[in-house]
Amino acid sequence: MSIAVGILNDYDSIREDQEALYRDLHAHPELSHHEMRTAGEVAQRLTEWGFEVHTGIGGTGVVGILRNGDGATVLMRADMDALPITEATGVEYASTVDAVMHACGHDVHVACLLGAARLLAAHQDSWQGTLVALFQPAEETGDGARGMLDDGLAGIIPKPDVALGQHVLPGPAGTVLTRPGPVLSSADSVRITVFGRGGHGSMPQKTVDPVVLAALIVVRLQTVVSREIAPTEPAVLTVGSIRAGSRSNIIPDDAVLELNLRTYTDATRAHMLEAIERIARGESQASGSPKEPTIEVHDSFPLTENDHAATTRVALAFTEHFGDRALPMELQTASEDFSDVPRALGAPYTYWSIGGTDPDAWAEAERRGTVFSDIPANHSPLFLPVMQPTLATGTAALVVAAGAWLGLEKNR
Repeated sequence: MSIAVGILNDYDSIREDQEALYRDLHAHPELSHHEMRTAGEVAQRLTEWGFEVHTGIGGTGVVGILRNGDGATVLMRADMDALPITEATGVEYASTVDAVMHACGHDVHVACLLGAARLLAAHQDSWQGTLVALFQPAEETGDGARGMLDDGLAGIIPKPDVALGQHVLPGPAGTVLTRPGPVLSSADSVRITVFGRGGHGSMPQKTVDPVVLAALIVVRLQTVVSREIAPTEPAVLTVGSIRAGSRSNIIPDDAVLELNLRTYTDATRAHMLEAIERIARGESQASGSPKEPTIEVHDSFPLTENDHAATTRVALAFTEHFGDRALPMELQTASEDFSDVPRALGAPYTYWSIGGTDPDAWAEAERRGTVFSDIPANHSPLFLPVMQPTLATGTAALVVAAGAWLGLEKNR
C-alpha cells in the first residue's frame, strides 16, 4: 500500500487551517519579486514543522529541507507571485490590494505544498529520505527560478533525485492530469522596431510610412506557422501590440511591434525566430526603409518537457490513488519557468495539472458546448478555483508523487 494512504487519512486535521491560509493568501496577493508577506508566512510554518529553512534566495524565495534518514531526495515546488489584475470574483476573501490578484492560482500552489509538507513532517515514521519544499518568486516574469539559481540554490539544497511541480487549471476539481514529454511550451517575446521617414500625412510621397511597413510585416508573419511549420508541429505566433504615431495627419518615423511565440522544440523555436528576422528585414528593404529594423528577444520561458520515466512513475501512483480521476493531460500552450531549476541541478522532473473548476459547472458547460466562454481561465479577473476539492486534491497529488520516491517505510 502506498505511504500516501495513511498520511492522507490525516488530511482532515489540517483542512481548516489550510483553507484559512488559502483565503488569507488570496486576499493578500503580491506581485513578482515583492512576495515578502507570503514568504514570511511560508517560512514561519516550515520552521514550526521542523524544516531547515532558508529565506531570501533570489530575493524572496524560500526553501525548507526535511532530512529523514537515507533515501531519495525529492524537490517539490510552488510559485508565489500574483498578477497586476483587478479582481472581479466578488468573493468575501477577494484581493484587498488594488489592481493585484491571484489570477493564476499560485495561492492554491502555496497552500497545497504547505499542506503536503505539514503532513509529511507529521508522519516521518512512514517514509524515508529528504524532502525539499521550494517556494519560488516571480514565475510570472519568467526570472524567479533563474534568480534562485543565481543566488546559490545548488549549494543550499541537496541534489534532488526528482523535481515535482503542479499547476491548477480549468477542469473538474478533483482530477489530476499528467503527460510525458513536452507539456508546456517555451515562450519568447520579440520587439521589432521598424524605421521610416516621417512627414505630413497629406504628402506621403515624401515619406517612408512605417505604419504601412508594420502592417505588411503583420500580414507576412501570419504565414510563418501556416506555411513554414509542419501541420503536425504545434506553434503559435501572435502580434499583440503595434505602436506608431501621435496624430492622424502625421506620418511617424518609426513603429514598434510586440510579438509572442510558443514552441515545443528547439528547432521550431530557432526557425520561427529566424523567420521573424527575415520578414522584418525583407519588408523593411522592400519598403525603402532608411535603416535596418532592430529585433529584441526578451521575456523568454523554457520548454517544460516531462521526463518519461519520472512521469510514468508518478502517473502509476496517481492511478493507484485517484482511480478514474487520474487523466491524461493535453499539450498546453501556457509557459512556465519551473524547468529551469531541475535542468540546472541535473534532475529529472515531472509537472502535472489539477482541475480547479466546480465539477457540476464544468459538466454543464461541456453539455452546452460553452466551456471556453463560461469557464474563466487563468489570468482572468474572474478566475477562482473552488476551494474544495481543489486544495485536498493538490495536497494529495504532491504527497502521492513524493511517496513514489520516499516510499521505503522505516518499519519494514
